[in-house]
Amino acid sequence: MRPGVLTVGAVRAAALLLGLAALGATLHDGLDQPGNALAFGALVALGELARRGAAPGEREPAPLATAGALAYALLGESAGSPTSHGALQTVAVVTAAGLAGSVPRLARGRGPGPDHLARRVLTVGFAALCFQPLHTSGAVARHLGEGPPYALFLGLLLVLTALCDAVLAALLLRARTGFPYGPLLRDELRALLGIGSAVCATGAVMALGVAAAGLWALPVLAVPLLLTQVSYRRYEAVRTVNRQTIASLARATEVAGCTPPGHAHRVAALSAAVGRELGLSGAELTVLEHAALMHDIGQLSLVDPVEGGATALLPAEEQRRIALLGGEVVRRTGVPPAVAVIVERQADPYREQPLPARIVRTVNAYDDLTGVAADAGRGTGVGGGPGAALDALERLRLGTARDHHPDVVEGLARVLARGGAAGMTPVLPG
Repeated sequence: MRPGVLTVGAVRAAALLLGLAALGATLHDGLDQPGNALAFGALVALGELARRGAAPGEREPAPLATAGALAYALLGESAGSPTSHGALQTVAVVTAAGLAGSVPRLARGRGPGPDHLARRVLTVGFAALCFQPLHTSGAVARHLGEGPPYALFLGLLLVLTALCDAVLAALLLRARTGFPYGPLLRDELRALLGIGSAVCATGAVMALGVAAAGLWALPVLAVPLLLTQVSYRRYEAVRTVNRQTIASLARATEVAGCTPPGHAHRVAALSAAVGRELGLSGAELTVLEHAALMHDIGQLSLVDPVEGGATALLPAEEQRRIALLGGEVVRRTGVPPAVAVIVERQADPYREQPLPARIVRTVNAYDDLTGVAADAGRGTGVGGGPGAALDALERLRLGTARDHHPDVVEGLARVLARGGAAGMTPVLPG
């Protein structure tokens, strides 16, 4: 069994055991302070109902539900009266409410995945176990009181909880993809500065607001996060339109017969995988993917199309000319200038290239070489099959003196050995 499967299974098993233990203890002892439990449970369920759905790369599809769960975990008082629900009841209420709110989406096949549910249970359990025992024993009241030190204490616990969630998310992604852990964790930590910080801040404010004003503070304090969620949906809609526009421009070379069908998308998907393998993350990966999609757009300016679209087989001067034409076209499309720079520099000697341009050049050459092999009948399937892929990797290694950076070629080999991008044939490193 692969280590990644063991890691995912261990995380899910830990969440399942914690959830079952919490539900069993709550059923056995009864629901303490049911008004608070029902109010926060309703908030978590509403957050799950309002979630916009998990898109590729999305980290927090239900911010309102998470904020409500964290607030309940850190709730010490309600309208001035001490709470006593404890850590296990917190996990039980959050788990039950999250599942109840997910039922409509699960029925349509759009509910949260097991990994997301496991992270929710474990992170809320972490926050509750850090706070509730100290609150119940009176240690928080004795040492911190109710002033600024108490608020700072809640903030510290939220930061630790957010870090716990980021570590779990990166660990699960590492287990599923095999990409280096460092860049994945860096991506998760960067996400905390966006919607993650809003979720943590709202959770703390909810806990403090309910402590002072009671449960009536919940709907008022939930409004800002709901508005943020609506704004984020609009932002995502704009990003989706931009991605669709770039994808349509990339298809122009295929429609014109300049490149084989699917070439641009294969290069983009594999370039993104190699970029993650080599430590790129966040905006760098987005720029890399867009440049990979549009790397052949310069062929539209040619009078005579390149046979088969395989620019990697052309002389260096001709590759450079096509790259410069492509960069000029890209600059007129309104995409970020960094994308045009990568397109322009993909044909430079690798010692003069930035890392994204090195990746695009090597992955494009790999797809060109495997495509030529497939046309010659030496391979089968997408990209020419294992035999053609090994031949292409060998040719790329022979070109590491000038054309292809050795680290990029070996990164590509590792990605291919794990199965590459979606739809590609796994290749044993040769």
